[in-house]
Amino acid sequence: MRRQTGIALGVAALLAGCAPLPAPLTSAPPTSGAPESSPRPWGAPGDLGENGRTVQRSPESAAMVAYYAQVERTLKSRGLMRKDVAPRDAAFRKWELVDDFVAIALYDEYDSGMNARVTPSKLRRWETPVRLAVEFGASVPEAQRAEDRAMVTAYAGQLARASRHPVGVVRTGGNFNVLVVNEDERRALGPRLQQLVPGITAATIAAITDLPPSTFCMAFAFSDGAAPVYTRAIAVIRAEHPRDLRQSCFHEELAQGLGLANDSPEARPSIFNDDEEFSLLTRHDELLLRILYDPRLRPGMTEEQARPIVQTIADELLGPDA
Repeated sequence: MRRQTGIALGVAALLAGCAPLPAPLTSAPPTSGAPESSPRPWGAPGDLGENGRTVQRSPESAAMVAYYAQVERTLKSRGLMRKDVAPRDAAFRKWELVDDFVAIALYDEYDSGMNARVTPSKLRRWETPVRLAVEFGASVPEAQRAEDRAMVTAYAGQLARASRHPVGVVRTGGNFNVLVVNEDERRALGPRLQQLVPGITAATIAAITDLPPSTFCMAFAFSDGAAPVYTRAIAVIRAEHPRDLRQSCFHEELAQGLGLANDSPEARPSIFNDDEEFSLLTRHDELLLRILYDPRLRPGMTEEQARPIVQTIADELLGPDA
């Protein structure tokens, strides 16, 4: 997780799929260099039919489709991307839940210079209702749009129930924008990002438009200055992903955008772990959200301040002998 201070903005970045991609992989897209054709503006006709129109996709984006299909197959062949939410082979104890919460909610994966270095942070979350607004690049076909909207709508309900904080889906006026775009559309997102988040830094825009193939998806949560309360967020999901990989991205990025910003190699069963073992929000993760939005915790708390309260909440959730 990365955090920096911008012009009247604080920003936390949350990435998925940062671990080395599984091998072997074939037909991998280029990892650097400009696409063969200039990026089209946001919303320009693409290649899969917007309102019945056919649009042209660059060879690089077409290669991404085959690339991520193989990524998904390889992950599943290794027993990863599991969908069981309360697996018997991954039981966790109360002290593990407490430690996982501290590692995931109170530490950052990246320092202020966007270097990979775990650093202490403070508790951050939303205080206002979260309004998810899903936007699609013109290349995304209507069938996929309908499927993705249904997934996000169902997941918003799950997040709301787990956190007991209002989370819903809106057509317009969202404060958490979920952008489903292909390679060409993502490279051209700069103007749209400036519309969504006035004052967004050039570094944040570049982190999105220059996203390497090894990063499956990402989200940024924004606050006013150094305040620990989120006011806006953006998630970017690759439209080239097959269905299960897209759903995995929705689950991780939207949950992390609520304030569970870090990943921990010790967290299990959890989507907040770069090992890709689990692809859907687990019971363990739902408890993390319940803890995060417990009114006894306050935005801005440090580990020293929060840990005793988290232990009390964990006692109540799992029982003192768990």
